[in-house]
Amino acid sequence: MNIEAWKDRARRLKADVFALYLAYRDPRVPWYARLFALCVVGYAFSPIDLIPDPIPVLGYLDDLILIPLGIALAIRMIPKDVLDECRENARALEAEGKLTNWVAGVVVIAVWLLLASAAVILTMGVISS
Repeated sequence: MNIEAWKDRARRLKADVFALYLAYRDPRVPWYARLFALCVVGYAFSPIDLIPDPIPVLGYLDDLILIPLGIALAIRMIPKDVLDECRENARALEAEGKLTNWVAGVVVIAVWLLLASAAVILTMGVISS
C-alpha cells in the first residue's frame, strides 16, 4: 500500500469518527449504538491510550487495530440511512470548516467524567459493604 492510500484511509477514518459523533446525537440510533459510538469517538480523540504509545510496536496497535475495529463495529450498529445522513453532514461541516476540536474535547471530557463517576460509585459501594 502506498502513502497516498494510507492518507486516504486515514481521512476516511477521521470522517467516520465525526459521522459517529453525529450519529451519537441522533435519536433514531438505538441507545446501545449511541453508547458504543460515544466510547469509540472518545477513545479516538483521547490522549489516554489503552496501550501507551512509547511501548515499541505495541503502543501503536490500539491506533492501528482498536480504533478502526471500534469504528467498524459502531457503523454496523447504526441504521444505514442514519449513517449515510451523518456522513453527509460530517462532509458538509468539514467543507465549511465547522468541525473543530472543541467537539472532540467535550466528548473526551464527558467520557472520562462518566468513567470517573462510575469508578467512584463502584468504590463507594465496595467500601460501604
